[in-house]
Amino acid sequence: MANKKSQAGTNVENVRQQNAQSAGAQGNFGTEFGSETDVQSVKERNKKAEQNKAKNAGNFGQQ
Repeated sequence: MANKKSQAGTNVENVRQQNAQSAGAQGNFGTEFGSETDVQSVKERNKKAEQNKAKNAGNFGQQ
């Protein structure tokens, strides 16, 4: 197959190959990150952040 070039001069087949390789790497990252995350800790921090957000919502613009 002849090398196809885009209007900007990019090698289309090379880009497709790089995209295919990177698709597999993304799956590995998600799995690794998920296994190192303390779900309970994240939930607690999110809850506290929501409470602070609600508490501070009425104070906007007042100093």
